[in-house]
Amino acid sequence: MTLTVLVPDALGVDVLSRVDGVRPVRYVPGEPLPAEAARAEVLVPKFLAGTDPRDVFAQLPDLRLVQLLSAGAENFVGRVPDGVLLSTCRGAHGGSTAEWAIGALLAIYRDLLVFERARAEGRWDYHTTDTLQDKKVLIVGAGDLGQQLRRRLEPFDATATLVGRTAREGVHGIDELPALLPEFDAVVIFTPITDETRHLVDAKFLAAMKDGAILVNGARGPVVDTDALLAELTSGRLRAALDVTDPEPLPADHPLWTAPGLLLTPHVAGSCTGSLQRAYAVVAAEVARFVAGENPRNLVTGSY
Repeated sequence: MTLTVLVPDALGVDVLSRVDGVRPVRYVPGEPLPAEAARAEVLVPKFLAGTDPRDVFAQLPDLRLVQLLSAGAENFVGRVPDGVLLSTCRGAHGGSTAEWAIGALLAIYRDLLVFERARAEGRWDYHTTDTLQDKKVLIVGAGDLGQQLRRRLEPFDATATLVGRTAREGVHGIDELPALLPEFDAVVIFTPITDETRHLVDAKFLAAMKDGAILVNGARGPVVDTDALLAELTSGRLRAALDVTDPEPLPADHPLWTAPGLLLTPHVAGSCTGSLQRAYAVVAAEVARFVAGENPRNLVTGSY
C-alpha cells in the first residue's frame, strides 16, 4: 500500500520520495488542492502558516495524520478532525533556538549592542562588561529546546537548571518556580503556549526574579504578560531578550520598541540556514513510522 502525503514545497517532495511506501504530492498553500488530495492520508502544512487549517482539512476526506514542520502546535490543537493524529517537529529547531538564546545572553552580558551604538557614533567606549561565565540560568521548559540550551551553556561555564511541567530526575516541577526564581541570574522561557502557560510570566513571576536578572523568551509571545514586563523594563530592575512578542508583529507605535534594557528580534530564533532540511529529516522519520503502522514519536496529546 502507498501512502499519499501532501507537502507544500519541492524539498518535501524530494525528501519524502525516499521514504518507502510514500507518494509525496506537492500543493501550493492558498491555491486549490490537486486532484490527488482526495486520497491524501497525511498533510504537512507549510511552516508557520497563518491560515486556518480547518479550511484545508475539509477537503481531505481520508486524512489520518497532520505532520507539522514546526515544534509549536498551538494553531492546530483543537482544530484537527476527530480521529486524525497530530505530530510536531520536535527535535528539528531546538539547536537553532538554543543558539539564539546563547547569542542573546552574550550580547547583553558583553554589552555588544552598547559597543555597536558607540561604533555608529564614532566613540571609543572602553569599559569592563559582565560575563556569561558563572551565571546561573533557569530554563523553563525541559523538552528538546531546554535540553539543547543546557548542553550549550555548560561550555561557557554557566550552570543550567531545568523546570518542566512535573518534577522528575534532573528536572524541577513548575510548582517550584516561586522558590527558584530569586536564585537565578537569567530565566529562559521555552514552554509551548497552552491555557496553562498563557501569561505564565506575569507580574508575580517577574517580581520574584532577582534584581538585574535577564528574562529570555524564545517560546511564544503570550507566555509573557507584555504590560508586566514593560513595567519591569521601564523601572530598570530587569532586562530582557525577546524573539517573540504579544502582539506579534509589533505595531509601529508599541512601547516595546523603545523599552530600555531590551534586545528584540522578529521571531527568527529558528530561522537559519538548514532549518527546513532539519525539519524534513524529522518529518520523514515520523512519516516512516506511520507507514510502518506505528504512532509518531512527537504525537500531540491533550493540550500538549
